[in-house]
Amino acid sequence: MEKNGVLNYVHTKNGINGFSHEEIGDEHLSTGPETPMKPDAFLLSDEEKKDKIAALFAEIMDVMGLDLTDDSLSGTPQRVAKMYIDEIFSGLNPANKPKIALFDNKYRYNQMLVEKNISFYSNCEHHFVPIMGKAHVAYISSGKVIGLSKLNRVVQYFAKRPQVQERLTNQIGMELQQILGTEDVAVIIDAKHLCVSSRGIKDETSATVTVFYGGAFNSPEKIAELHNYINN
Repeated sequence: MEKNGVLNYVHTKNGINGFSHEEIGDEHLSTGPETPMKPDAFLLSDEEKKDKIAALFAEIMDVMGLDLTDDSLSGTPQRVAKMYIDEIFSGLNPANKPKIALFDNKYRYNQMLVEKNISFYSNCEHHFVPIMGKAHVAYISSGKVIGLSKLNRVVQYFAKRPQVQERLTNQIGMELQQILGTEDVAVIIDAKHLCVSSRGIKDETSATVTVFYGGAFNSPEKIAELHNYINN
């Protein structure tokens, strides 16, 4: 539904805005740049969450007909719970946000800095299957610089949560703008979605590209320069 030029999503038991969950399952709907979280998301400790996830995942396996007494399967619920909390969805917890230190730009380097081909794994929030790709990040210093590995860590932090690629791109760009104190930030993500290649349409060759251009990177000249660095 649209009101005053703003699209509002109306969620019901059977879908959104009159469309079934199956119809919207492959669409990249998002209500904003923030990951949708419940107000009480962190009332449970990580260990409590693991216990609950393990119990619930064991129930899912049981419903599917798997024999949880088998040696190969008996530990799977606990492994999945640990993987969810400590690894692939660890970016949901603000406590895991990377600590960033800035340094004075003593070299007086005032051109764009590009960190390209940052590999990442995320998970589609619609089907909980992997998104795999590379992120290219660039910024122009406003007087401060960031350690190169911290750019990778920012990408990984936001990737390690259920995502849609558009939101991931914006979250990385907006976070770096805030950290660096400059609008001059660009993010390009080129990724493959297993929800497209392994199910549904089963297209194994397509990829998705999303961009975030801030400040000086909104000019055609800077965009061309950035793409020249990335493609060389």
